[in-house]
Amino acid sequence: MIQKKFLVSFVLFFSITFNSFSIEPDIFVQSTVNRASKLLGEDISKEEKIEKLKTIAKETVDIRGIGFYTLGKKRKSLNENEKKRYTDLFEEYFLKSFSSRLAEYTNPEIDVRNKDKLNENYTIVNSILKATDERPEIKIDWRIYTKNPDNPLIRDLIIEGLSLARTQKEEFASVLNSNNDDIEALFKVLKEFSQN
Repeated sequence: MIQKKFLVSFVLFFSITFNSFSIEPDIFVQSTVNRASKLLGEDISKEEKIEKLKTIAKETVDIRGIGFYTLGKKRKSLNENEKKRYTDLFEEYFLKSFSSRLAEYTNPEIDVRNKDKLNENYTIVNSILKATDERPEIKIDWRIYTKNPDNPLIRDLIIEGLSLARTQKEEFASVLNSNNDDIEALFKVLKEFSQN
C-alpha cells in the first residue's frame, strides 16, 4: 500500500486559503494554519469538513506540481493522455488522503518562526507544531512556490527533516519498480485508494 504514517502528517498540514492578493509566504502559512484550525473546530459533520477541506486544498496546494514531482523521471515518458489520466487520478488520491485524515483533527496549533527566501520561485517557511499531551513539539518547514506572488502555493512539507513529497516519490517509484515500470500499475493503485 502506498500510504505510510508520513502521509498522515502530510495531510495534517496542507490546508486553507489566503491568496486574494500578494502576500509574504510566512504570512500565507500562518493564515493558512489559523484558518485550518478554525475550520476543524467548527461544529459541523466530518463529511462537511471533508468537502470544505477539498475545496481549500485546491486553492492553496500545488497539487499538479506535487503530482508530477512524485512521479519522478517516469513523467518524461508519458504521452499527453497518460499525463492527463495521472493528473486526474493523483488529484483524487491527494484530496481523499488530505481531507479524510485532516478532518479527524481539531485545532492544530502552529507558530511560524521565520522564512528563508531561496530564490524568486521558492521560500522555506519555518514553523513549530505545538506540543500536546498526545505528541511532542514538531518542527515543520513549508516549501512555498512563489513564482506568482499573488498566489503562493504549498509544494512540500519537511517534518523534522523529512520531505513528505520525496517520501511519496519513493513510494510511487517502488510501485513502478515492482511492476516493470508500467504506469498502468500506478494508475490502478491510485484508483483503488480513491474508491475505497
